[in-house]
Amino acid sequence: MDSVSRLREMIEGSSNIVFFGGAGVSTESGIPDFRSTDGLYHQQYDYPPETILSHTFFMRNTEEFYRFYRNKMLVLNAQPNAAHQKLAQLEAEGKLKAVITQNIDGLHQKAGSREVLELHGSVHRNYCMKCHKFYDAEYMLESHGVPKCECGGTIKPDVVLYEEGLDNTTLSKAVRYISEADMLIIGGTSLVVYPAAGLVDYYQGDKLTVINKTVTPQDKYANLVVQGSIGEILGQI
Repeated sequence: MDSVSRLREMIEGSSNIVFFGGAGVSTESGIPDFRSTDGLYHQQYDYPPETILSHTFFMRNTEEFYRFYRNKMLVLNAQPNAAHQKLAQLEAEGKLKAVITQNIDGLHQKAGSREVLELHGSVHRNYCMKCHKFYDAEYMLESHGVPKCECGGTIKPDVVLYEEGLDNTTLSKAVRYISEADMLIIGGTSLVVYPAAGLVDYYQGDKLTVINKTVTPQDKYANLVVQGSIGEILGQI
């Protein structure tokens, strides 16, 4: 039996699926990945992306942070692809219980997924650091220099920057969903960003599935490994 047929069979026999995904789920929607050959790490800026996207850099060089952020992180015309749509469909059918994502683009929700745990936050939520007033992503994209609130405070994206901790409520919900799942599908992630990548260790079942273009550290523990584009593969289910 080929790997896609096996994946289809495993999904059919499961009723408590959790999906854990990363940048590879969004690259097929035209959102640049950090680590792939044409990803953000290969762009031309005075600093590497992980420096720009750090808390220290945000506080010290806010204007340069926003120049990069508007240019590279706010891809607001991106549309969900076959992977996002299939996951939303599986949730609507009652099979998939949660999507746990490292992405910040909101495409899972745009496709119709309801239970989405955003480990690294979202570009669609932005808050004034002074009065906590909310601003959407469109406001950030259209602003110039350092976006300011009407109270005069600086607006910060609700995105987890390097040096910042993940939200504990989101983390504990993710642990609960993964530990209770009968099937865990890991997709579009190289599983090298911690603490997010460590969450998959909480899975206790025997249907651990990895769908990714490249090898991941979990492949040797997986019950099924499907190499390739996640949109293409889930689109065949």
